[in-house]
Amino acid sequence: MIVEKARLIQPYGGELLDLLVPRKLLVEQTAYARTLPFVQVSSRVECDLELLAVGAFSPLAGFMNQADYQSVLDTMRLADGTLFPMPITLPVEASAVIELGADLALRDRKNNILAILTVEDRYEWDLKEVATKVFGKYDSRHPIVAEMHRWGKVNIAGKLKVLRLPPHLDFTELRRTPAETRAVLESYGHNNVVAFQTRNPLHRVHEALTKRAASNIDGVLLLHPVVGMTQPGDVDHYTRVRVYKTLIDNYYEGDRSLLSLLPLAMRMAGPREAVWHAIIRRNYGANHLIVGRDHAGPGPDSRGEPFYGPYDAQDMVMKYAGELGVKPVPFTEMVYLEDEDRYEENSKLPNGAKVRKISGTQVREDYLGKGVQLPPWFSRPAVSRILADSYPPRHRRGICLWFTGLSGSGKSTTAEHIVNLLLEKGRNVTVLDGDVVRTHLSKGLGFSKEDRDTNIRRIGYVASEIVRHGGMVICAAISPYRATREDVRNMVGDGFMEIHMATPLEYVEAHDIKGLYAKARRGEIKGFTGIDDPYEPPLNPDFTLTAENTRAEDNARSIIDQLIELGYVRPD
Repeated sequence: MIVEKARLIQPYGGELLDLLVPRKLLVEQTAYARTLPFVQVSSRVECDLELLAVGAFSPLAGFMNQADYQSVLDTMRLADGTLFPMPITLPVEASAVIELGADLALRDRKNNILAILTVEDRYEWDLKEVATKVFGKYDSRHPIVAEMHRWGKVNIAGKLKVLRLPPHLDFTELRRTPAETRAVLESYGHNNVVAFQTRNPLHRVHEALTKRAASNIDGVLLLHPVVGMTQPGDVDHYTRVRVYKTLIDNYYEGDRSLLSLLPLAMRMAGPREAVWHAIIRRNYGANHLIVGRDHAGPGPDSRGEPFYGPYDAQDMVMKYAGELGVKPVPFTEMVYLEDEDRYEENSKLPNGAKVRKISGTQVREDYLGKGVQLPPWFSRPAVSRILADSYPPRHRRGICLWFTGLSGSGKSTTAEHIVNLLLEKGRNVTVLDGDVVRTHLSKGLGFSKEDRDTNIRRIGYVASEIVRHGGMVICAAISPYRATREDVRNMVGDGFMEIHMATPLEYVEAHDIKGLYAKARRGEIKGFTGIDDPYEPPLNPDFTLTAENTRAEDNARSIIDQLIELGYVRPD
C-alpha cells in the first residue's frame, strides 16, 4: 500500500487534538485548580493523560465515558463507530465524593497539578468483563489484570484541560510530540514511514529486520520504543535508550531513520494492542508498522499457556489495515545464517541452512545471568557492554523468595534455615516475616481483605526495592489471594520466586501450637485463612514444598540447590 505524502502527516481521524491550556491562561487556570478537590492519579493514568494531551490517541479527546467505554469493550470501536480497540479510563475509588458537573483537579504522585476535569460521567466497571473482552480471558497472571485489582471501581470522564504534561528529565532531546515527529519525518522527503514498536534492547537480528523493512517500502524507519510502562521484568528504559542511541548513531542511515521515545503505558493485550499501536503510530506519521511474533504478548498464563497465538496480532492489524491507513509489515522469527553471515526469516531459509539463534530467555539466563559476553554475530559489542553494565551476573543480583501458604505450614521455619545457609555461602539476606511486618510496617491494619491486600503490597514494595538494589529478601506471609501475589510479582519483576508451602490443612491443624485453628473453629477468631476465609493456592508456583513428613532443613537445602542452579548463589 502506498500512502500519499500529504496523507502521511495527517493524524488518525484527520484532526489534531489540542487539550493543552493556552500559555496566556495557564497561571490563572493553575491558581483555580489549587482551589479544587482533587484525585491523585497513577503512573498509568499519567502516561494516558500525556498521550491524550499531545494527540497520540487521536481521535480520542479525553478519558472514555460509559458509552465509548462499553462500545470499545464490545466492538473495538468508539460509540460513533471509529475504530479504537483499547479502553482509556480514569478510575477512582467508589467512596470518592465526585459530583457531576463539578471541576476536579488531577494531580500526580508528587502532588503536581496536571489537569482540570469537568466531570460529566461517572460509572462502575467490571474487572472480569474488561479482562475477558480486552485480554481474552480473566487470569491474574496477566500483569494488567493483577494491577486492576488496585484500581478504583468507578470511572469518571468529562471535558479535559491539561495544564502541564507529566515532567520528564531524561533524554529530553528524544521526546517528541506527534506533531514534532511528523515534521521531522516530512523533512526527510520520503512518502513512506515504517514504525518499529519495541520494549526490549535491539540486537543484530532486530537491526537487520528494521533495515529490511525500511528498504522494502523505500521509506524511513521510525524507531519508536516505549518508555512509559511495559511488561514487569523488562529491561529498564534508561538501559534500552542507551542501546538505541548507540545503534541509531553508528549503524543506521541518518536520513532514513529517526529515534523518538513514546511515553506509553502498555496493556500487553496482544492483537487489540497491535491495532492500538497502529493508530498511535499513524498519529506520529507512520503508514507502516512492523508487527512481530506475539506482538505485545504478556507471556504465559497461570497454567503456563500463551495468552495469544504467535501471529494473531499480525492478522488483526492486516484485517483493519485499510481503515487504519497503516499496513502491517509482518515478520516471522529471524535467525543468523552462519555460512553466509546474514540474517533471514525462518520461513525463507534455504534448504540445509546452518542457522544460529539465541532466545530472550537465553540472553537473560545463559549470557547476562552468568556474566558471559554475547557473541558478536548476535549483538554489537557496544550493546553487549551496555547490557553487561546494567545487568551483572546473577550472583550479584537480587532475588525475592516469596513463601505463601496457610498459617503454620512451615514458611517461617523454612525461611530461617535458608537464611543461615545463604549466610554460610556469603550472601546477605533480609527477612520480611508476616508477623514481624504486622508489628512494624503494617501496625494498625486489620484482617479485612482490603487490609490484608495492603499488608501484602507493603511487603512487596519493600521487597522490590531490596531486589532492585541487588539484595536477597525472603518474604514469609500467608498472602492468601492469588491476584495480590501476582501484583507483587509484577512489582518485583525479574527475580521473583513464588514458593508454595502446600502443607495440608489437616496437618497444620493437628500441629497448631498456638491453638489458632481451634479458636477459629469455635468462632473466637473471625476471617481466619483456611477456615472461614479462603486461601487461593498458586496455579503454577516456581517451587512447591510441604512440612508434612519433611524436615525444614531439607526443604531449605532444596531451595538453596535451586538458587545455585539458577546462578543466584555460587557453588562451593
